[in-house]
Amino acid sequence: MAYAEDPAYCEVCGERLVLREQPEDGPRPWCPRCEAWRYPHFSVGVSMIVYHPDGRRILTIDQYGKHGILVAGYVARGDDLESTVRREVREETGLELEAVAYNASRYFSPSNTLMANFVCRAKGSDVRPNAGEVDAAHWVDAAEVLDAMPEGSLARWFVQRHLESRGCGKL
Repeated sequence: MAYAEDPAYCEVCGERLVLREQPEDGPRPWCPRCEAWRYPHFSVGVSMIVYHPDGRRILTIDQYGKHGILVAGYVARGDDLESTVRREVREETGLELEAVAYNASRYFSPSNTLMANFVCRAKGSDVRPNAGEVDAAHWVDAAEVLDAMPEGSLARWFVQRHLESRGCGKL
């Protein structure tokens, strides 16, 4: 069904969508057959600032040719954010988490993904990178982690925001 991937058609019935004034949001796609609003779809992902158990170092990984990024992954249908955080960290690094707390979110247009970022503390420090997904992993001193991350990256933005909220970052 080609229409399922075309935002001009309803993903439920295939009817051509029309713009209709939505009282709170302005003009939005409307399906006249289903009589329902059809908002654009996007993926949801998580990324994690993983602290070493000592609380002084943060985990960065090298993956798919990118260096100094955060562990991240997509949320599967039916999963909640927190269980996805724990699953992705375990799958990519072999680490179990002791604590998980929300940090921030931001839309990432290159992959049409809403990214939710979490701050976590690992139970242990023995990183076992999943060779199929992670090229290398590094515990980096929190005071130096921004310098180890790509300038302008979403990962760096999340870490900077977190460090600033703790009074540890550059404003």
